[in-house]
Amino acid sequence: MNDKSKFFAIAITRTCGSGGGSYIGKKLAADYGIDYYDKKILKLATEDGGVNKTIFEETDEKMNKTVLYQAFKKVYNGEIIPAESGNFLLDQSLFNYQAKVLKELLNRESYVCVGRAADFVLKEEPNVVSVYLDASYEFRVKHEMARQGISQAEAKHYIDQLDRYRNAYYLYHTGKQWKNPRNFDLCLNTERLGFNNCTDLIEEYIRMKFGICPEKKERL
Repeated sequence: MNDKSKFFAIAITRTCGSGGGSYIGKKLAADYGIDYYDKKILKLATEDGGVNKTIFEETDEKMNKTVLYQAFKKVYNGEIIPAESGNFLLDQSLFNYQAKVLKELLNRESYVCVGRAADFVLKEEPNVVSVYLDASYEFRVKHEMARQGISQAEAKHYIDQLDRYRNAYYLYHTGKQWKNPRNFDLCLNTERLGFNNCTDLIEEYIRMKFGICPEKKERL
């Protein structure tokens, strides 16, 4: 573990339908006893028209004491933050805001983040492991068919559309190719390894790199 920080982060990027992003992220968070963050959680402080200026006052006492809301309050200074729309120019301030939150969080706690280009946002931080999850197109189509109860054609359309969005989002905000393995510490095939084995491999990498072992091991 780098002496500059006592906390570490696991940044997970995944292709649509590879199936492991949420499962593996939540499993890692449970094993290490740390928080799990994704798109939904990082947007808790935003509304369709921007940030609710009274959100910190209106949230209950328990929520106000969470590390996430402490980070929100640390970086938010009243600017308007648009909800994500697919128009990346309009959403630039939202991306910058979430990037600030992720960096501030790392000063306060260890965590797992899925998506949000966290691998790029945290690339200069010393105690970060970036992971890319993928699987064959056929596997991903079958996974989405089963997960959503949709047809093969619908699953292909959904995967293609979301992958294009994620690629464009990553390229616009980082200037880098989304699927370039050079962006990541680990690139894992969830189809070949399985979700639990991917989790174990990530934890072994963290043990070798930082000397940190999970607090507990449990299967979701």
